[in-house]
Amino acid sequence: MVGLVLAAAVAGLVLGDAWLWVAVEWSPPDYAEFYPRGGFDTPAVVALLVAAPVKAAPLWLILRAPAPGPLDRRAKALRRLLYLAVAYSLVLWYPIALLPGAVNMAFQLALWTAIDVLYLLVIRWRSRVLRAAAGAMFAVELAGMANVLLDELGLPGLRSGGIVEVGLMLSGAAAAIITVVGQRRDGRWSRGTQAAGWLSVGVYALVIPLDVLIGRISSGSLAMAVMMNAVGLVTTVWIAATARELPAEDHLAEPPPARRRVIRVAVTAVTVLPIIALIQPEQAAHLTYTGRSMDCYVRRSFGDLKPAERDAAFLCRARSREGGVPPLFPDSLSDQAVLAYGRALCRTKDRDEQEVILQRAGSARSASGADPWDLVYVCPEIVGATDPELLRSTAETEAADAAYIAKENAKCRDPWPRTKGVVQATAKYFLFVDGDPGYLVHDPEDAAADEAAEQAMDKVYDDDGNLIGVAGSAVLIGHVEDVADLCLTVKAFRSAPPQRTAGWDQVNEVPIVSRSGRLTVPYRGEGGEVGAGAPMPNLAIAGKGDYRLRVYVRGDAGEEQHLVVVFPGASRKRLELKP
Repeated sequence: MVGLVLAAAVAGLVLGDAWLWVAVEWSPPDYAEFYPRGGFDTPAVVALLVAAPVKAAPLWLILRAPAPGPLDRRAKALRRLLYLAVAYSLVLWYPIALLPGAVNMAFQLALWTAIDVLYLLVIRWRSRVLRAAAGAMFAVELAGMANVLLDELGLPGLRSGGIVEVGLMLSGAAAAIITVVGQRRDGRWSRGTQAAGWLSVGVYALVIPLDVLIGRISSGSLAMAVMMNAVGLVTTVWIAATARELPAEDHLAEPPPARRRVIRVAVTAVTVLPIIALIQPEQAAHLTYTGRSMDCYVRRSFGDLKPAERDAAFLCRARSREGGVPPLFPDSLSDQAVLAYGRALCRTKDRDEQEVILQRAGSARSASGADPWDLVYVCPEIVGATDPELLRSTAETEAADAAYIAKENAKCRDPWPRTKGVVQATAKYFLFVDGDPGYLVHDPEDAAADEAAEQAMDKVYDDDGNLIGVAGSAVLIGHVEDVADLCLTVKAFRSAPPQRTAGWDQVNEVPIVSRSGRLTVPYRGEGGEVGAGAPMPNLAIAGKGDYRLRVYVRGDAGEEQHLVVVFPGASRKRLELKP
């Protein structure tokens, strides 16, 4: 078997990256496509070739026949479940992973719940305190798996976070330690099996600092992931050896001194060599965060970050591929180099100087330069001098935004203060800065609301020139001046009010229908850029049916004011009351 695995690795080296991946990682070729499309780099290929014999060597330990001897009902069940766990680790994980994530997690939770219960019953702990401690650690470990299952099902569970994740992994390491201690006190398991157990604990000791604390496994190079996958096979060896030696009633024969020395060297190598491999020369690229790092998916405001977190935030932005755009800096640059280039960009006077620096750094988009909302993380004292709003926290930004909207709303006045509608509201309506055809009065709960809005948009520039597009339950009202916002008043009446066209530049009346009993204007809302600065009322005061919509428009000194009047009416005519 060992020779077969090594031969497959050699064949994979000849046939290409995908087959080399299959031979060494024992997973389908499409898993390799997750990594760089241009093929594996040299460190990745070397890691795969080194991992091949490292993973092949333990296979003979895993596949050895079970030790003969009688087993009671509980021990037989434990052996079968342990071998099922081995099979899952080696081959069953792939077909089960094709199922929904909740199914996969439920299977693992059920499997390890049964194994942990049988561990408590089968292992001769010889101490009630030790058995209780084992039960407590098993319970915490299973609680972590149950939390993942709840997350897969979309149900509330423990809040995810670094502390919770580290705590659950530490409980897993503690459960492994107590199990090895229980095996030692029981007397049935050999020193080799116990050594495999301690090596499994060593894997936890590697994963916790690498993956959780500094994110090197999930966000680092492919070589790191391959190495950790190979090291993790020792846990499978321990599980298989535990199942194999269940029948033994006494201590198995002690291995000879030479073999004991080999075991000690193996334990030391597995613990120390991966850590040594992480120590890179100063000129090598140290990549803490890449564009695919989990910690980079949520962009936090500068004011929400501690000083120690700001460099990491800049590294996330500098290596982001969001929207399919190439990163600002290539992955060949170390974190230190990216930060140095970022601070140099802060000191530039214009885009031309930025372009020179980015070209020197090997950027794929040097012509676009760097934006102040990215640079603020590395030089807040420089960016904050010209853009102080970028230094705010999320709460400060929300408060400033709310104050700005309230100030803008206060500038708008009701043009018909003495004519009260059944419902009415006045607010500033914010448009897209780079051009927006206008605003909607629509039935948001109409099944065809989106289609009606698109049709109204297409009709807004018809030859009639009044900039009003009508399409069933949606009316799009355009603006006359080139403005980024306008004052909007809406009123609803039970019957047609007087026309009162004096003082207005345009007055038009069009039909609109409410199919759900609602007619309103979109609200800007929290974090929105477009919409009314205050919630608008339901203008369909008579419920479902046909209505008339009258629009008054006037401009003055680059500002624009609109009055929208809605009342019941079955006419389908478009009226131009004042051109």
